[in-house]
Amino acid sequence: MDDLKRMAVFATVVRHGSMSGAARALGLSTSAVSQQVRQLEREGGVTLLHRSTRKLALTEAGARFHEQCAALCAAAEQARAELAASRDAPSGELRLSAPVGFARHVAPSLGGLLAAHPALRLRLLVDDATIDLITARIDLAIRFGRLADSSWAARRLCAMRWWLCAAPAWVEQHGQPPHPDSLLAHRWLGATRGPGGGLLVELRSPEGEARSLRVEPRIASNNQLSIQQMCEAGLGVALMGSMDVHADVQAGRLVRLLPDWSFGGLDIWAVTPQRDAQPAKVRQAIAALADYLRALPGVVD
Repeated sequence: MDDLKRMAVFATVVRHGSMSGAARALGLSTSAVSQQVRQLEREGGVTLLHRSTRKLALTEAGARFHEQCAALCAAAEQARAELAASRDAPSGELRLSAPVGFARHVAPSLGGLLAAHPALRLRLLVDDATIDLITARIDLAIRFGRLADSSWAARRLCAMRWWLCAAPAWVEQHGQPPHPDSLLAHRWLGATRGPGGGLLVELRSPEGEARSLRVEPRIASNNQLSIQQMCEAGLGVALMGSMDVHADVQAGRLVRLLPDWSFGGLDIWAVTPQRDAQPAKVRQAIAALADYLRALPGVVD
């Protein structure tokens, strides 16, 4: 590292034509600059500069060495400029990890950012498993629910509510449940079996009465999107995210059951491996995601 500093000092001396001029440019004393150059000469075993009381002149070896030093300084300046650009303007590759059910929201949320910044590239990794951010070189991950304790940085984007839904044909055949206890008679679709067995459904009435039911899904899947598709096909009832099925409810493809009751919800998080000095591509992607999600119907800010 000291050698690189001395090379930069030498290049500055040549650029200004004197030790004193380089000293003023670098904020050093003239003697300190002279010592740096002499150290280079001692280490290299060659004379880099002819010195006189009036001026400095490069030796043949000094001229060749200066070309390398100047190129090194130019490369360093370019590297600093690119680093500053990555901090100030989105560029390079943005590696985004998201669950399968969230992938549908990536294009509408980040499309504007990509259009505005042609130097930005998106690499989307879709997986319902929790991906290690470091191993997969992830810049930004979308996570749902309670986060495990970690050193990652996390920003809450919004929250979605659980809605209990069924297809119109299912409601026509089995009716709207008048009370939570009636839900036990319905065929449930849900996540694969968890600890304790079955699916624990916790809900609250408009008056604040808390209830909990444990149901056994007749059809189970580890993918929320497939559960939604089976529900729309009329295979049973399921809890689904409000932001994912709001349009289906509005269009009549799904019907909410016990709509006055609250089934809780999940926070949605943007998780990054960096707490400080995040590049512009990450900062602006998080802002774009938050703006898009908070404008969706069925989402809580």
